[in-house]
Amino acid sequence: MRSRNLLTGMMLGAGSVAGTLLFRRRLARRRERVDVYFGDGSMVSLAKPDEAEPLLRRARQILELAG
Repeated sequence: MRSRNLLTGMMLGAGSVAGTLLFRRRLARRRERVDVYFGDGSMVSLAKPDEAEPLLRRARQILELAG
């Protein structure tokens, strides 16, 4: 009986960890960000709203015009 309770607790813990990881991955995927690629091959990723918003606004306008 004791081993059954231990197994149940371990399964519950593993399920909680897996659920948390999936939730965090899904949340990170939905965030908008801007990746700026330079001619020398370097890249900068702008994920903070105050950094990315001007470029995102411009990109939305261009996509809207392209239809």
